[in-house]
Amino acid sequence: MSASLQPGQPRLPLVQLGQLADADGDLPEAEDDRDNERFSGVDLGGRDLTGATFSECGFVDVSLDDAELLGARFNDCILTQVNAPILRASRSSWRSVVVEHSRIGSGELYDSSVNAVHFSHCKIGYLNLRGAKLRDVLFTECTIDELDLAGATAVRVAFTATPVRLLDVARANLTDVDLRGAELADIRGIDSLRGTTMTEYQLAQLSPLFAAYLGVTIAP
Repeated sequence: MSASLQPGQPRLPLVQLGQLADADGDLPEAEDDRDNERFSGVDLGGRDLTGATFSECGFVDVSLDDAELLGARFNDCILTQVNAPILRASRSSWRSVVVEHSRIGSGELYDSSVNAVHFSHCKIGYLNLRGAKLRDVLFTECTIDELDLAGATAVRVAFTATPVRLLDVARANLTDVDLRGAELADIRGIDSLRGTTMTEYQLAQLSPLFAAYLGVTIAP
């Protein structure tokens, strides 16, 4: 493949946090604006954080299980060792964010804006990004059971050493989506793969899916 045909790669800024103030038990609430704070070893599970904004904040060993993050905003944040069996964050906004060494069971981020986000060494059960707008997103050494991009708009999304058991791209609008580093087991929405890049091996591995979609019978 010539250089001119290479897909555009995610453009990720270096997220660096300066001196952060410890939250010291002052837990966030709905519609809060929190800047330059560190939340460490706290349980935010079940809290109403609707519309809260976090700017240049660090989260370390934090539980977000079943917290309500509808419309929340994360700007220039780093989330490390976050645990969220259920992550309720529909219509949320993520800009210049790193999520690393974290576990997400069911991540409900549908209709969200995900811009310049790096997921690194995360274990994800189901990531619901239906109808979301993604730009410059990278998954590095994650494991994902199901990645749902149905109806999403994705630009410059890439994967590195990341197994994806099921990828759903039905009705998605994809541009420069590099799937070569994703170990794909199954795909839904074959007709919406325009704008993606795969290896020859991936195409051969998934040939039964393409044949079924085209109505082709493979016979010896």
